[in-house]
Amino acid sequence: MPTGHLLLIGPEGAGALRYEPAEYGPVDLRDAAPTVRAALSEAVGFRCDGRPVSADLAGLDSTTLACLAAQRGAVAAVTFADARLRDDDLAYAVRTAAAVPNLAHHTVPGSPETVYYAGLEDLSALPVTDAPNAYVVTASIKRAVLDPVAGRHTAGVHLTGAAGDAVLSAPSSYLADLLRERQHHRAWQHAQAHARLRHTSALSLLRRARPAARTDLAGALRTTAAELRRPPRPWVPQAERPVSWAPLLATADWMSLDLRDRLASALDVAAELADGPARLAAWASRQDLARVGADTTGWREIALTGYGIEVAAPFLDNEVIRACLAVPADQRGTPGRYKPLLGEAFAPAGVLPPFALARSTKGGFNALAYAGLREHASVLRDLLGPSSRLAAAGLITEAPVDTMLQRAAAGQPTAQGALHLAVAAEVWLRQLETAPAWWEVDSRVATA
Repeated sequence: MPTGHLLLIGPEGAGALRYEPAEYGPVDLRDAAPTVRAALSEAVGFRCDGRPVSADLAGLDSTTLACLAAQRGAVAAVTFADARLRDDDLAYAVRTAAAVPNLAHHTVPGSPETVYYAGLEDLSALPVTDAPNAYVVTASIKRAVLDPVAGRHTAGVHLTGAAGDAVLSAPSSYLADLLRERQHHRAWQHAQAHARLRHTSALSLLRRARPAARTDLAGALRTTAAELRRPPRPWVPQAERPVSWAPLLATADWMSLDLRDRLASALDVAAELADGPARLAAWASRQDLARVGADTTGWREIALTGYGIEVAAPFLDNEVIRACLAVPADQRGTPGRYKPLLGEAFAPAGVLPPFALARSTKGGFNALAYAGLREHASVLRDLLGPSSRLAAAGLITEAPVDTMLQRAAAGQPTAQGALHLAVAAEVWLRQLETAPAWWEVDSRVATA
């Protein structure tokens, strides 16, 4: 199902009907702030229904949810604090817990096993999800966070800030929309500010954005199809490639030629049916939310299966998404302030301590990703090697994947995102071979 659509099943068959507009009418950030505050407060309050409540307490998004929940009762706030991360999540979490009543803070230290790709030797220990799920790669970290919560209560709800980035900020690809709309002065100002943050030049950012400014979704799909019909590209980091409505990750370059051609044909068909927004930022935000939503569903399954705890992601609620995405991307993503929409929404409310709202840093998991790639290289080679189900289907070829794994083991720049997705898909395909399927539960269902 495309995002923002309903599945309608009737006597004439099944079909999809759009219920969300492709793009919301713009609302100024300051005007939208009270609506955002109300929607997020309601989303958190709905989960505080008498069950024990726990929450991540790390970045600004999860901190906001934890503080909102603490207004309604006790919250077990958990911070994953692996020394290898070298971020300031723990420092802010300790200060926040000391300043906000009802937050009982718990620190989860890292361990040799809290790295990406740990635990993939035994796939039977992972729940089977409806689709490949990115959280299988980080399952050991997620379980480390839930362990102290489960030790104190069961059948509770755990709040996560997943999707906060997608609705509260915007990638710099919105520069393409400013160029398309001939807002050249604003595009130049924003490019300069983004360039300072990324230690690059404003001209480089605008050059990357220009191709996307000259096309729409249908044209971009056709361009991507044409690229797939050419030989695979040498790998360069995704951040150095031109901005695109339909970007190709390194996984596309790992496919067999036949699969690349079949994918190109599918994109040509999709281009004829393209029903997308006029702005790249609106399209990219929807794709990000669809991906985060699917992954969070998988994490929810991990938590329910292993702990009986429901994972809740209030930033994925419809009303929260509508309120946030109505704010134009160049206001949500303005480089002068960190998540200005969240600050504007909550500064007058006294929900968060002022120092938390003033925070301009964000933690990252790159160190644990590279540690996992190094420490579990042999497991990954087994998964993506000659016996790979992806390889059997033509979705990857062994040589370029092995080269990428060698780069990772040596600590060199690597297509982390592509490897992450490939491993998740491979794990899922292997799980399907032994997992019971719903149509096997009752023969009457299969023949109905």
